[in-house]
Amino acid sequence: MKDSLIVFDMDGVLAEVGESYRETIVQTVSHFTGKQVARERIQDYKNQGGWNNDWSLSLRLCQDLGVDVPYEEVIERFNLIFLGDDFNGLILKEQWVPRNGLLERLSERYALAIFTGRPLEDAAHTLRRFASGIVFSPMITMESVTEHKPAPQGLHLIRAERPDVEMFYVGDTVDDARSARAAGVPFIGIAAPANPRHAELVQVLESEAAIAVLDDINQLEGVLP
Repeated sequence: MKDSLIVFDMDGVLAEVGESYRETIVQTVSHFTGKQVARERIQDYKNQGGWNNDWSLSLRLCQDLGVDVPYEEVIERFNLIFLGDDFNGLILKEQWVPRNGLLERLSERYALAIFTGRPLEDAAHTLRRFASGIVFSPMITMESVTEHKPAPQGLHLIRAERPDVEMFYVGDTVDDARSARAAGVPFIGIAAPANPRHAELVQVLESEAAIAVLDDINQLEGVLP
């Protein structure tokens, strides 16, 4: 048993989702309102915290634009755009961030786990596609918890399975950082330079006590003990 554990968020950490999840928000809002929401506006909400769920954020953006839509209709449209018919939607536009060999090297020294707000079906599909040979255990998804980020429940569940290991959480949002802080887990932030609010994101992650803020997880080996 390895004595250290790295817990990864997925969106913006393992997978670049600008043209998948973020674009799905844009298209969902456009479908219901006929208006185009700016990526900067989406990131502004993410930086506020409390908007980890992209279904809820899509609904809120519709309401901001004067259109009130039943939540279930938002979810249905969002999933149609993102998943398509048998995973042929915008999920195919995701790009895998770790370079070849990174996760293999990390797995030699650390146990690896996932705590994501994605539904299990979405998360499992992406991992099968890009990282079928990597073991993430446990894998905490939307269905695993009753209290979602920024609540620390997911990290507590991982801690319950591995009570004696040193843990680190790697995420890219203020909700990830607040979840880690509430759980007493050191947090490593990711702020991609291409983020439309990059400087603000770096600042907010640092203000939430991130022990480091990196451009992407390929820099992770330089800050881990």
